[in-house]
Amino acid sequence: MSFTSSSRQLPNTDETPERETPEPDAPSPGIEQPGPAPQDASAGAPDHTRDAATDAEPGQDAPSSGPEQPAPTAEGQPAVGTAHDTTDPEPERGATDAEPEPVVRAPEGEVPAGSGAGSSSDEDDGGDDGEEPVPVSPPPSAGHADEGTDGSTDEGGDEGGETGPAAPAAGGVGEAAPPSGRVRGWRGRYPVAATVLAWTVTGLAAVLVLFALLMPGKADQFHPAQFLRVPVEAVFGAALVLVLPRRPRIAVSAVAGLALGVLTVLNLLDVGFNEYLGRGFNVVLDWALFSDAQAYLQDTFGGGGALGIAILAVVLVIAVLALVTLSVVRLGSLVARNSEVATRATLVAAIVWVTCAALGVQVTGVPIASEHVALAVQDRAHRVRDTIRDEAEFQKIAKKDTFANTPPDQLLTDLRGKDMMITFIESYGRSAIEDPVMAPGVDATLTAENKKLTGAGFAAKSGWLTSATYGGSSWLGHSTFLSGLWINNQQRYRTVTAGDHLTLPGAFKKTGDWDTVGVMPGVQKAWPEQKFYGIDKLYDSRDLGYRGPKFSWSTMPDQYALTAFERLVHGKKHDKPLMSTIILTSSHQPWAPIPRTVPQDQVGDGSVYDAIEKAGKRPGDIITDARKSKEEYGKSIQYSVTSLIDYLVKYGDKNTVLIFLGDHQPIARVSGDHASRDVPVSIVAKDPKVLDRIADWGWTDGLRPEHNAPVWKMSAFRDRFLTAYGSTPHS
Repeated sequence: MSFTSSSRQLPNTDETPERETPEPDAPSPGIEQPGPAPQDASAGAPDHTRDAATDAEPGQDAPSSGPEQPAPTAEGQPAVGTAHDTTDPEPERGATDAEPEPVVRAPEGEVPAGSGAGSSSDEDDGGDDGEEPVPVSPPPSAGHADEGTDGSTDEGGDEGGETGPAAPAAGGVGEAAPPSGRVRGWRGRYPVAATVLAWTVTGLAAVLVLFALLMPGKADQFHPAQFLRVPVEAVFGAALVLVLPRRPRIAVSAVAGLALGVLTVLNLLDVGFNEYLGRGFNVVLDWALFSDAQAYLQDTFGGGGALGIAILAVVLVIAVLALVTLSVVRLGSLVARNSEVATRATLVAAIVWVTCAALGVQVTGVPIASEHVALAVQDRAHRVRDTIRDEAEFQKIAKKDTFANTPPDQLLTDLRGKDMMITFIESYGRSAIEDPVMAPGVDATLTAENKKLTGAGFAAKSGWLTSATYGGSSWLGHSTFLSGLWINNQQRYRTVTAGDHLTLPGAFKKTGDWDTVGVMPGVQKAWPEQKFYGIDKLYDSRDLGYRGPKFSWSTMPDQYALTAFERLVHGKKHDKPLMSTIILTSSHQPWAPIPRTVPQDQVGDGSVYDAIEKAGKRPGDIITDARKSKEEYGKSIQYSVTSLIDYLVKYGDKNTVLIFLGDHQPIARVSGDHASRDVPVSIVAKDPKVLDRIADWGWTDGLRPEHNAPVWKMSAFRDRFLTAYGSTPHS
């Protein structure tokens, strides 16, 4: 190839002539300025100017400032070459056989590629612009600044093959690289440790994502086989990552990670709700329960403890969302960087999943082929849909009432003149009577208290009711029993209490022959449901005159609440019999400390319980131990039953009729995995005619129902009771 050069040749000497460097118009910091344009003969180049061709690499064209023109000869013919074209040039001083480094020469006013200022990858080149590419000097010998310890080209994952040639490590061409930062310096000093750390983080990310993909919603399902499965969601995710460009891949990974993090939080809530309430978390209805949970924690652990637990819960949620999202993004980048290996691994995983799914391969009863996330999302979608549909359907059900139009003189005709007591014992469930840990003590108490009753002339019949709730949400059990409707969620509770459906207290009130009162030591603020239930006068925790200590969540011992009922209500003269609804709370979890009975004449204002509360066990001593929780729960039931029967024997008479029952089973840690929702129910009276009315129910004589005694849904009791005692249906 010919060169554009001066017709005058440099002398062949050992001296290297000094080069003239023209003043640049606007030098740019950090960018090597282009050298002088070659001088042609017509410009009068001085003799000492070096031929521009000597600046080019051997075998390369010299850059020029204009179109390439052949130099004319004396005869006016184009020159084939310069004098150096036909002779071997003498090497310059200091030259070696090594190939000289290429030097960037950019046109004036343009920034050389890779200079660190305005450089771009081949993704943004937009094609050939018709000019010859400018040679780029190699990066500093320290290596790529963006290279991570795990072999990636940058922290976010600019993988090989996704972008164009790498830019220099730092600065522009010819500029010294800046000192390494703290992290880069640490990696440089400890490369092995940095690599180990990087792969450890990647391994933990993989474990976290796998855990999130396979995490069950119940505590009893956490066993190794549950996590030795092939999640189909991971297979599809890896396949998607392999075909996406970098930016869409990162966006999809982040969204998928955040969604998986949200699902993990919901799974954690499912674990807690199944442990305490025997059901999963309802994303539509259950948010309101967190305020009750906070109140329970405050009563159990104090204000500081409750605040600390709340902060830890918030931090845990944020950490789960962030860590799962970052883990998915990191693994997505790893898959994209190692596309060949990842492709083969994805194909193998897909084949394994399809084979195991087709053959139904299992390990200890757990399928190897997992679609847990897909099924969990589908289940939650169904729950949301069913909740929305249920609200509309229940509004129609609540408007129908078999006894809504029954005239007052046709309601409860066989109980006229009786003092009625409907008493709920907190968490009094079937497990208290049948569990091998709790049953011995509780059964002994029921036997002893039944002897007290018969000795005082009372008799009892007992059966089983299936509660609408489990482990908590006592108000759902109360409303189900009293309204005759199945109230198993908060939406139904709000719907029914906002209406005028007839309740048992409301039926007694409707007759005009009873005064209705409520004694509810667990109510600590305004209670608008009083009107719905038909309660004329309510005595809550603020009205009972208690001056003693709280026993964890329970505001006062049951013995005191019953004593206050006698002092404030039952012991006074009345124009009408009483219909009393009483809710006892001493058997509320965490069952520490538990009060004990004291001589009736020492109850007073409750101050006598100070020493008992201080001597009792602390919630932290038993709340995490299932065995201790069972033992203390059993003791709390014994205390509540004893307090109630002692009151009845002392203050009841021939016109007293007592109905008492549990509102729900205790939490799963106490009642046992997969326990029923059954609770005992008993009717106690001195008048034999009262129990004769229910002789056909098949209930067991005494306070302890037999294992095979009839089991009804709790919502069925209202209509059966109203019918048994003389009420005429008028729907």
